[in-house]
Amino acid sequence: MFYIPIILGSTRRGRQSVKAARFIYERMRQNEQIETEVLDLLEFNFPIMEERLRLRDDPPPGLREFSEKIARADSVVIVTPEYNNGYPGVLKNSLDYLLPEYRRKPIAIVTVSGGGFGGLNCLAQLRLVTLGMGAFPVPASLPISRVQDSFDEDGNPKDPSYEKRAKAFIDEVLWFTEAIATQKAKGQ
Repeated sequence: MFYIPIILGSTRRGRQSVKAARFIYERMRQNEQIETEVLDLLEFNFPIMEERLRLRDDPPPGLREFSEKIARADSVVIVTPEYNNGYPGVLKNSLDYLLPEYRRKPIAIVTVSGGGFGGLNCLAQLRLVTLGMGAFPVPASLPISRVQDSFDEDGNPKDPSYEKRAKAFIDEVLWFTEAIATQKAKGQ
């Protein structure tokens, strides 16, 4: 079984990305190969980073727990909205606290937007950031347009095509997770 947590990358009031996080969480939870949970940045509430965790002796509350979960993860899924053609500062802040925890780890990205493009600018930028962290951005993505209209409050899709898209996304996440885990097991 692979541990694949989901980082919910928004703390904004009235955030709609939580619907997509609930959706992908339920689909991943139903897969017997996956152990998952949502790491909601609203609950962690990290202050602006002054220094990486490994260089601090006074980490903010919850940061060690967050670090341990990311370090333990076989891969990570990020669910994030696109704000002003980019990703939220709170997400970048949480990523910047850590570095070795992400090394050679597959990172899959679900982006949402209130408009018609599903967060594609955010997706492109976040892939570059994950490469800079030494992680592997998974080629498959799950952009969700008009998220406020696409899911109910519990994360149930109003358009059945999301089920097929989510399955293909999760299958790709698992493929990369298993491939990297195999290489790590060989000591590569």
